[in-house]
Amino acid sequence: MAGGKMKKEKPRRGGEAAAGNPHYQGGIQFHKSKGQHILRNPLLIDTIVQKSGIKSTDVILEIGPGTGNLTKKLLEAGKSVIAVELDPRMVLELQRRFQGTPFSNRLKVIQGDVLKCDLPYFDICVANIPYQISSPLTFKLLAHRPLFRCAVIMFQREFAMRLVAQPGDTLYCRLSVNTQLLSRVSHLLKVGKNNFRPPPKVDSSVVRIEPRKPQPSVNFKEWDGLVRICFNRKNKTLGSIFRQKSVLSLLEKNYKTLQALQLPANGASEDAEMTLDVSALGDTGEEMSMEIDDGADEEEMEVEDGNTRRSEFKDKVLGVLKQGGFEEKRSSKLTQADFMHLLSLFNRAGIHFS
Repeated sequence: MAGGKMKKEKPRRGGEAAAGNPHYQGGIQFHKSKGQHILRNPLLIDTIVQKSGIKSTDVILEIGPGTGNLTKKLLEAGKSVIAVELDPRMVLELQRRFQGTPFSNRLKVIQGDVLKCDLPYFDICVANIPYQISSPLTFKLLAHRPLFRCAVIMFQREFAMRLVAQPGDTLYCRLSVNTQLLSRVSHLLKVGKNNFRPPPKVDSSVVRIEPRKPQPSVNFKEWDGLVRICFNRKNKTLGSIFRQKSVLSLLEKNYKTLQALQLPANGASEDAEMTLDVSALGDTGEEMSMEIDDGADEEEMEVEDGNTRRSEFKDKVLGVLKQGGFEEKRSSKLTQADFMHLLSLFNRAGIHFS
């Protein structure tokens, strides 16, 4: 409800529409295609609010408030609520629901796409979001300044499990590594599909995200460039991955560009503006599908040693892997510290990923 495109629809007579479709509340039709799944279980709403740890002085950000079932409990718990809602019908419903109540002057409703609008200051985010914006929203929140205390968000269960996955887990992926670089992530509770109206096709989970303070000192574009390559085939050895022609060509191009510009080997890491570009990590369109690991013939993808210069650069890259003891390791088993160490070794050798 807070992100995505809205389509104009022909008006239908309320009684006729409600009779033909069970997905109504207060005369409003919910659209599954827009991620509109309203929490209907009051006990579950109470549990989410309780686990959020809201203080009476907190400014709370809610994304996709819908008809306001969760909003009411948030207003009771905190100082004020900022609700971002895309659907103008839901905005009107929220305004009607709280108009003339003690909550009316503590609720601010922003109509718009949460991915496109500038977010104001908030202490904590509590939200049941449209699942199709999960990844970009997560990294938009983590890029927000000043940093908030925590976010408690309802995600599709598989996405949530990827967020909290640890090295060696089946679902451990680029999303896991990038999110955990910037935050501590914990799974709070599993939510069945029947707790929503209309029910989604999948189960959900509530996850707590706490930004790390201070944020890691790393060039996020460099970091994500390395992680993206490593998780392209996460169960292959790094030695196999970095022998691929496409990978070596990319790295050699970056290497030659830096040499031509006569930049220091760690020049990119010292770019303060790029270091703050957390949004670079949010380009995770592949996250809800497993990373490529198709067992293709690695020999066909490796660089031939006929070109002397190309062979020298390949040796340079493999030398970095051997120096850190990474040649036989697999991305699916590497920790945050491992990726950080590997990136520093490459950068020291003048090899960059952005």
